[in-house]
Amino acid sequence: MAPSANGHSGSEKFNFDTFRNVINGKLVDGEKTRAGINPATKKANAQVPVATEKDLDNAVDAAKAAFKTWSRTTIEERKKAVSAYSAALKEQREGFAALLTKEQGKPLPFAQAEADSGVYWLDENVKLELPETVEEETDERKVITRYTPIGVAAAIVPWNFPIQLAIGKIAAALLTGNCLIVKPSPFTPYCGLKLVELAQSFFPPGVLQVLSGDDNLGPWITSHPGIDKISFTGSTATGKRVMESASKTLKRVTLELGGKDPAIVCKSVNIKDAAPKLATLCFMNSGQICIAIKRVYIHESIYNEFRDAMVDHVKTIKVGDGTEEGVFLGPIQNSMQYERVQGFFDDIEKQGQKVAVGGKTADSAGFFINPTIIDNPAADSRIVLEEPFGPILPIMPWSDEEEVIEKANSTLMGLGSSVWSSDLEEATRIARRIDSGSVWVNTHLEVDPKFAFGGHKESGIGSEWGLAGWKAYCNTQVLYLKK
Repeated sequence: MAPSANGHSGSEKFNFDTFRNVINGKLVDGEKTRAGINPATKKANAQVPVATEKDLDNAVDAAKAAFKTWSRTTIEERKKAVSAYSAALKEQREGFAALLTKEQGKPLPFAQAEADSGVYWLDENVKLELPETVEEETDERKVITRYTPIGVAAAIVPWNFPIQLAIGKIAAALLTGNCLIVKPSPFTPYCGLKLVELAQSFFPPGVLQVLSGDDNLGPWITSHPGIDKISFTGSTATGKRVMESASKTLKRVTLELGGKDPAIVCKSVNIKDAAPKLATLCFMNSGQICIAIKRVYIHESIYNEFRDAMVDHVKTIKVGDGTEEGVFLGPIQNSMQYERVQGFFDDIEKQGQKVAVGGKTADSAGFFINPTIIDNPAADSRIVLEEPFGPILPIMPWSDEEEVIEKANSTLMGLGSSVWSSDLEEATRIARRIDSGSVWVNTHLEVDPKFAFGGHKESGIGSEWGLAGWKAYCNTQVLYLKK
């Protein structure tokens, strides 16, 4: 394996103070730099490079060259390298967690959990197998299906989970024999740059590279003729533009896009247990999760009691800087998203909707918004129809099972959903009729690297994670061997 780009082995002291692109195994400064913002303080973080088109061309050339040998390494060699990388990431957990809180805003315990999830995603991917399969063997012929790496892939990573979502793409791409160029979000470039820098100790130059850039970099990547595959996580609107651009060179695409996840609460549910749990899951990461619960339908017979139990729990949630003890809700990650969420409050005020708890938050030193529950807004209101990607939750009563299933499915999105009931047969019956990629019963947000994750309708195309995620980085080849 190649020596580290910065001279570190995975176990040595790792520098979290300077940030550079990684091209062909080397740390590369940019002609220009920019800085992300700490959303808890609105102050600038360290400078990061702004990649040029030439930087991208150089990275693609390096990836193409590396692919010739990396694609021919054995799966055992690739797994050994990924396992070593995972061990190094585990050693650097605290540094990555502190950096994540500083750039993304999430409270430090959740940042530590995300760093841990990166290690877990790598380790679980190493356990997966995608062997050749013999489809037929007769006296005349043998037919084999095998999966071959596509080539040079690009990972476009969002700002809400910069470590976990980057690692999910890195693990699948590299273990299947591809080379990968990571593009972190301009809002959260720091952890992505450091994840790839750390990896240089374990992979040959050009196998894993990273480019931090501005708004030009994404379109350059999606239109670049030397890139064969795009894995994009982000909004549906941007995903459509990615797909349009990628279509010009017939790039393979995996799109994991927005959601408007419903939760259906049945009358048999244990209110004291379920209401606080559901309220907690709604506001995780300040609501900035594509599969966060974004609307709750509560059976009318328990509506008032369940609402009040949720409100009581929300009142205990501490909002603040993620470095402070006991904080559950950090800031909205960036000013653009903060203004969008504030726009929902403007609509709520204009329409006279009932705020059960929370409400509009005055401007402060950071992009903070209090967790808010809107009590039974109109079905055609913006908060019911659109994804705020912030801590505002509409709750509504229901009485008829057919009707609530129809309401749950009455969206262009289909990413996640959940059903809450003490009757597993009832919950399973409803769950099977929800049109979304993931459906949970009596929980939400539980994802696992062993299982496929993707969306229906405008929530995406294809799957990440699990063997489905591996296959998304592969071409299928069938060998017909005539005897």
